[in-house]
Amino acid sequence: MPPAHPPRSVLYVPGDKPRAIDKARTLNADAIILDLEDAVAPEHKPAARDHICQALQTPWPVPVLIRVNAQGTPWAHDDRELALTTGASGIVLPKVERAEDAHALSLGLPLWAMIETPQGVLNAPHIAAVPGVTTLIVGANDLARTLRTQPHPDRTPLLHALSSVVLAARAHGKTPLDAVYNDIRDDTGFTRECQQGRALGFSGKTLIHPGQIEPANHAFGVTATKAAEAQALIDAWDAARAEGKSIATHQGALVEQMHVDEAREVLALYSATHRG
Repeated sequence: MPPAHPPRSVLYVPGDKPRAIDKARTLNADAIILDLEDAVAPEHKPAARDHICQALQTPWPVPVLIRVNAQGTPWAHDDRELALTTGASGIVLPKVERAEDAHALSLGLPLWAMIETPQGVLNAPHIAAVPGVTTLIVGANDLARTLRTQPHPDRTPLLHALSSVVLAARAHGKTPLDAVYNDIRDDTGFTRECQQGRALGFSGKTLIHPGQIEPANHAFGVTATKAAEAQALIDAWDAARAEGKSIATHQGALVEQMHVDEAREVLALYSATHRG
């Protein structure tokens, strides 16, 4: 199932936790990543594949992707076979550092490439240009470790890398997703980081706990008030164009075609996420 809109909330669920997988069906995340990589110990990976295979035998209400183990690991081949034969919505590939890494996994499914190393950040434009790559995900934990940065509440040491991933994704019409937030007890910090991610240009955020879903949906979504403001801007533009004007003014500001296009994107997201 392809996403109806760029996902605001994408929840990682360990593949070796069948109860967590069952619960994920009932949650309001825009997409689910069933994880075979970091969240699953080596001795549990075969059982995790079995659980995921079982879970994908029945339809899900949202897109479900599989995070496979990286190329060159003992589990990579079996993970890819699973993704190809179970009807997954796509593959999440960790630690993508070169365009060739993404090309090698061109299996006909949408590919979400994780950018989590300095080399990956530097090559993000080439990775985003690969046909089949639809999404770039920042893996900030590994990136911070390899960059040897220190923790910072505003992610200042990572800002250049974060913006580089957004720039690469947007330049090639792909979706940029922000990294996970590790402290599931820190609601204030999570909300602040979501707001920062939205300001940087990310479409949504990857998550590690169900409690993070609604705050992410709110931060990366559109409120009724914002939707009404967008509609009012479009109405002002339409009225001006009906009078033969090339530009309009709305609430004292100049309105051009690019503002109208943005307002229509806002309304489209609101409509897609507020059905019924």
